[in-house]
Amino acid sequence: MDIFERIAANRGPLGSHSHYAHGYFTFPKLEGEIKPRMIFRGKEVLTWSLNNYLGLANHPEVRKADADAAAEFGMALPMGARIMSGNSNYHEQLESELADFIKKEDVLLLNFGYQGVVSIIDALVSRHDVIVYDAESHACIIDGVRLHQGKRFVFPHNDMAGLEKQLERATKLVQETGGGILVITEGAFGMSGNQGNLRGVVALKEKFNFRLFVDDAHGFGTMGATGAGTGEEQGVQDGIDLYFSTFAKSMASIGAFVGGPEPVIEYLRYNMRSQIFAKSLPMPLVVGALKRLELLRTKPELKENLWTIVRALQSGLREKGFNIGTTTTPVTPVLLNGEIPDATQLTFDLRENYGIFCSIVVYPVVPKGVIMLRLIPTAVHTLDDVNQTIAAFEAIAAKLDKGLYSKQPATA
Repeated sequence: MDIFERIAANRGPLGSHSHYAHGYFTFPKLEGEIKPRMIFRGKEVLTWSLNNYLGLANHPEVRKADADAAAEFGMALPMGARIMSGNSNYHEQLESELADFIKKEDVLLLNFGYQGVVSIIDALVSRHDVIVYDAESHACIIDGVRLHQGKRFVFPHNDMAGLEKQLERATKLVQETGGGILVITEGAFGMSGNQGNLRGVVALKEKFNFRLFVDDAHGFGTMGATGAGTGEEQGVQDGIDLYFSTFAKSMASIGAFVGGPEPVIEYLRYNMRSQIFAKSLPMPLVVGALKRLELLRTKPELKENLWTIVRALQSGLREKGFNIGTTTTPVTPVLLNGEIPDATQLTFDLRENYGIFCSIVVYPVVPKGVIMLRLIPTAVHTLDDVNQTIAAFEAIAAKLDKGLYSKQPATA
């Protein structure tokens, strides 16, 4: 069959709904300044879909730093990949300050989070090595693992007995291949809000020889006493061999970084294909990241404000009988029972009649029969926002229970 004919006949599990979902349920457009209340299709909505955890996206110091850097440098500087002509003192300063903050010997700045994780995995392991990874790992980890030419084993989410079993298999295998073992998990899982059991994983180092790579995209800036992440939260930052995070969450920007032992980071600096063959991060993004990191370090009230909202939202939802799973991070999933037609009508009602905008997650991301409404609290939400949202959720849950959303499909 012709490739394009196959694609036209099968758009994929999400793309198959694009004829009615595009522009409303998928690829929606939120307009106006980044803040809790924005404009969606001409109406103001209270939004819980922005990964602006610390409220830095519109912080006046951040906006000024971004604007000043853009005026001074433009978006083109530096030109070229860092290994060729795209390095600067600012890039190296950011790496040094990040390394100090996360308590690692060295840090490598990355252009993007997703491609960064994929490329880190690709550069780290050979065909003789074995990867062991958590079943609920983010797509960037899965795609990185797919590039691996050696063996890979998956363990059930946060199941330490399952991990131990796979480590036993991996240990036997590398005794034959002469390779090593890389365990990959997340610090804060972006859908469930669960923390990865980093303490349990690190404890297994007493029994097995492996290295640990942690993607802490949702934990950096939100978890730990200083905001240095989930490893700090659990007291095992030293046990994380490679620590990764992105600027796209708490830092409200573009870019990412990976930290670890100096020889390993230096190896990645010279061997990560996504970095040595790609243009360097533009100077305004680097200078802006320095300002964001400064605020993250010096203004603990940002994280305190975030957690005030997190605790109010999560405790309020639980008190009203909502299932928010086992989250112990700001990520707040609300799990309801229903099918895709229920989900579309419910979401339409929530946005149009209650003025609440949050992400909707359905099969295949979650099991069939489950509707997940995913909320991302931020430091700039208010307790009034929380109360309005819980009241709206009570109303739509009552309608769902009565079967009102299954009677007709939503139309945007």
